[in-house]
Amino acid sequence: MSRLFRDVHGGARAPQGSVVCIGAFDGLHLGHQALVRHAVSRARDLGLPAVALTFQPLPREYFGRAAPPARLQSTRGRIEGLCALGADEVGLLRFGERLSGMSAEEFVDGVLHRLLRAREVWVGPGFRFGHARGGDLDLLCAMGTRLGFTAGSIAPVAVAGERVSSTRVRAALAAGDFSTAARLLGRPYAMGGRVVRGRQLGRTLGYPTANLRLPRGAAPLSGIFATRVHGLGPMPLPAVSSLGTRPTVGGVEPLLETHIFDFDADIYTRRIEVEFVARLRDELKFDGLDALVAQMDRDAGQARDILDLPPARKTA
Repeated sequence: MSRLFRDVHGGARAPQGSVVCIGAFDGLHLGHQALVRHAVSRARDLGLPAVALTFQPLPREYFGRAAPPARLQSTRGRIEGLCALGADEVGLLRFGERLSGMSAEEFVDGVLHRLLRAREVWVGPGFRFGHARGGDLDLLCAMGTRLGFTAGSIAPVAVAGERVSSTRVRAALAAGDFSTAARLLGRPYAMGGRVVRGRQLGRTLGYPTANLRLPRGAAPLSGIFATRVHGLGPMPLPAVSSLGTRPTVGGVEPLLETHIFDFDADIYTRRIEVEFVARLRDELKFDGLDALVAQMDRDAGQARDILDLPPARKTA
C-alpha cells in the first residue's frame, strides 16, 4: 500500500535507499506515465521503494497566482494515479515560501539525499528545479556523483509528431477536442468527485443533476457536454453535463452538473467520474427559465444522438 508524505524534514524515509521520480504530474499524461513506470521498474530491479515527488500547489500555480494554468486533475486524482502506476510513496510537497526559496543544491542534499536516500533520480525532458529554476539534470548528475546516486532523463513521448505535455492537453480540452486529449492522456478525459447537494433547481425543471465541485484552480474547459458517468454500476451511464457558473440563475461558484438520462436514484455522497465525450456549446445566459429549459431540451436531444440513445419518452 502506498504511503503519502508532505514534509521535507525529519528522518530518512527510505534508510536502505530509493528510486525517485520528480514532476508536476498534472493530468498524468503519457509522458508522466512513462517517467513513473520507468522509475518503478528500476526500483523493482533494485529491490528498493519507488518514490514519486510532486507539489501542492503546483509551482506554476504558486508563481502565477494572478492567472494560474487550468488544473487538469484534482489532487486526490493525481495521488491515486501515481499510486496506481506503482509508486510506493508519494511526496506531495508543500510548495510555499520555504520550498520555493530552497536552492537546487539544498533540495538535492536535503530532500533527495538525506530524506529519501536516493540511489537513482529520474526526471522528464528539460526538467528544472530549485530557486529561480537553478537546477537541471547536469546538476543532479554532478551532485549524485558526490552523494552516491545516479540521475537520468527519459526520452520525450510524442503523439502525432509532437511531445506530449500538459499544455497540449489543456489546449485540446479548451477546443473540445476530446479524441486528441484522450490520445495524449492514454485514457478519456474525466472529472471525478463526491456528489454534493445543490439548490435542486434542476429537478424542478425536469433535469435533476448530480453535482461535483471542481478541483482547486481554473477548470480546463467550460460549456455544455455529452458525457458518460462511471462509478454507479458495471457500465457507464449516458448523460448531459454543464460545467460553469449557471449565469441564468445567478450562480457564482463553478460547478459540474450532470443529468444522467433515464436514471432516478439517490446518489448523494457517492463518488463518480464524469467522462467528457463531446462539446455541445458555450454556457449562455438566458432571459428566463422558459428559454433555459427549451435550450436544455435541445442539449439533451443532441447529447442523446451523440451517445446513440433513443429520444426521450414523452410524458402526458
